[in-house]
Amino acid sequence: MDTIDISNLNRQFLFRQADIGKPKAEVAAAFVQKRVKGVNITPYVGKIQDKDEDYYMQFNIVICGLDSIEARRWINSTLISMVDEDDPSSLKPLVDGGTEGFKGQARVILPSISSCIECQLDMHAPRAAVPLCTIATIPRQPQHCIEWAHQIAWQEKRKDETFDGDDLEHISWIYNAAYERAQQFHIHGVTFQMTQGVVKNIIPAIASTNAVIAASTTSEVLKIATGCNPFLTNYMMYAGEEGVYTYTFEAEKKPDCPVCGELARKLDVDPNMTLGEFITSLGERAEAQLRKPSMRTEEKTLYQRFPPQLEEMTRPHLAKKLADLVEDGEEVAVSDPAYTTTFRFRLQFK
Repeated sequence: MDTIDISNLNRQFLFRQADIGKPKAEVAAAFVQKRVKGVNITPYVGKIQDKDEDYYMQFNIVICGLDSIEARRWINSTLISMVDEDDPSSLKPLVDGGTEGFKGQARVILPSISSCIECQLDMHAPRAAVPLCTIATIPRQPQHCIEWAHQIAWQEKRKDETFDGDDLEHISWIYNAAYERAQQFHIHGVTFQMTQGVVKNIIPAIASTNAVIAASTTSEVLKIATGCNPFLTNYMMYAGEEGVYTYTFEAEKKPDCPVCGELARKLDVDPNMTLGEFITSLGERAEAQLRKPSMRTEEKTLYQRFPPQLEEMTRPHLAKKLADLVEDGEEVAVSDPAYTTTFRFRLQFK
C-alpha cells in the first residue's frame, strides 16, 4: 500500500525523485518491465488481506517482503489452509525475507510440510512495553523521554489533534519536547532519527542488508522455479553488525503449532488471574501475540468481541478468575480478526 517517500531513495534503485508520492508497486513494476524486456508484472496497490484464496491459487510461488509479523502470519496461515492433499498444485512454496537494521533473515516454507512462520513466532517476540509510571515520573533512557512526549505531552498540549507519524511538523514537536525533558533529567542521546524510530516503531533500513536478503530470497526462488539446485532448508539468518555472518539451520516443525500442527499449544497460566488479564496477556506473550482475541471452550463462549450484543453478554466473564471458567488442561479456541485461522491453546494451571 506504500507510496514513495524521499527517504526511500537512498537504499534502492527502482525509484527516482520524480516518483515521490506515487505507489511503490506501480513504479517498481514499470521500472522492471522497461529494463527487462518480455517480463510481465501486474501491480496491485492494496492490502494482501483483501484478496481471497482464488487470487493466491493462481501463483506457483509466493515471495514476501512484508514489513510486519502480522502480515506474515496472515499469508502463512492462508497458504497452509489452501493445501489440498489431492491437488499438488495447491501447495504454494513461500519464500520470505526481512531485515531489521544490520540483521536479516530468509526462509523457504513448504506449507503444511516444513516449519512455518507460526512455528517460530517466539523468535519474533514483541518489544517489551515500558511501564507508564517510568515514562511519567523517572525516565532513565532517551526512549523514555520520547515516549513521554508522544503519550503524555501530546495529549496535554495538543489533545484536539490526531498525531500523524508521517507529518514532519508532528515528529519535530515530539523531538523538541523529548529533548527538553531529557535535559531536565540529564539524559543524553535523544535524536530526531531516534524519535522517528520510537514513535513509528521502526528501525532504519540499511541498503547493504536489504541487498543481501534480496539476493538470498531471489536465489531461492530461482532454485525452486528451475530445480537447478536444492533450495534452502529452511532458515538463514544474517548478522552484519560486526562483519558479514550468516548461519543456516533447519527450523523445527512443531506439532503444537496453532496453524500447521495438530495439537493445541500449551500455555502456562495462573488460575487466579482474571479472564480479562489473560486476554490482555495474549498480546504480550511471544508465542501468541494476538491483539483482539475472542475466546471459547468446546462448551461455552468465554468472551466474544463481535457482534456488540454478544460482547455485552460475555463482558461479565472478563472479571472472573480463569479457575472459575475453565478446567486445568482444558482447550480453548481463540480467534482474532487479523487472521483467518483459529488458534487452539491448552491452559495449564501453575
